[in-house]
Amino acid sequence: MRMRPWCWPNSDTREAAAGTYKGSFGFCPLLAYLDRGQAPGEPLAGLLRPGNAAPGAADDLIALVELALEQLPAAAADQPFLVRSDSAGASTRLAWHLRQRGVGFSVGMPIDAHVREAILAQPEPAWTPAVDPDGQRRDGAEVCELTGWIDLHTWPAGTRAICRREDAHPGAQLRFTDHDGHRFQVFLTDQPDTDMTALELRHRQRARIEDRIRGAKATGLRNLPFDRWRRNSVWLELVLAAQDLLCWTQALLLDGHLAVAEPKTLRYRLLHVAARIVHHARRRILRLQRTCSWTVELARAFTRLRALPLRC
Repeated sequence: MRMRPWCWPNSDTREAAAGTYKGSFGFCPLLAYLDRGQAPGEPLAGLLRPGNAAPGAADDLIALVELALEQLPAAAADQPFLVRSDSAGASTRLAWHLRQRGVGFSVGMPIDAHVREAILAQPEPAWTPAVDPDGQRRDGAEVCELTGWIDLHTWPAGTRAICRREDAHPGAQLRFTDHDGHRFQVFLTDQPDTDMTALELRHRQRARIEDRIRGAKATGLRNLPFDRWRRNSVWLELVLAAQDLLCWTQALLLDGHLAVAEPKTLRYRLLHVAARIVHHARRRILRLQRTCSWTVELARAFTRLRALPLRC
């Protein structure tokens, strides 16, 4: 499960729209998505917040987690859960709340002077090559554990600090926290795995939420259309419900490249296909355009839909 705040630019006529931490004007919502690997994951919860809301507000993060956990089926209660977030989720209150709920966490950590000193104090043999999802070594990236070098006494017992350093991309502008051409990212986790490269890969893969946010914007969240807060909140829920339907359509009815396609691609190839409904012999028949390139995939999806078991 992944959480992410970001900003919507909107007109100043929107109720509760305000200046955001990115310098724009609009809203600062929080969203949580279920991670299904490469397959699109459905949204679990969303909170619409004013533009001047703090990205890492502990109360909002906890409320979002509770809403997200309520969406998970009861059959999954015995399975381990992991909440991942960028540095906006680096809240000790959130970490302790997750510990009480029996949920693991993996959250980014801001790099201050203390953390930077700990990173630069690590000897070269302490760094282990990072890995890609296929298990191969990631060129120009190493991982090191900083647990014991950083003060974590306010965090739950067993919290670990892990750092990844990576060569800056050609032409990238270095930041003050960078050193010797390397960029550093630190995250905190309570996972007990001994393989820190696997932990780092798991945390890095939270970036798939960027694809989900892009899909949400393509489904109707690029702008909030109303002037009233309550109406925009309803719009947010409707769009997340629409994204749910798209994700489950891909998971249950589609395969191949369509199972991981963007919403725009699905609209162009399937949802906007010309068709005609006819009635014959007390049956309702959907006639698809024979010359359409994607008619076979759409017909196969309808066949799979009819084969799904009915549940009350």
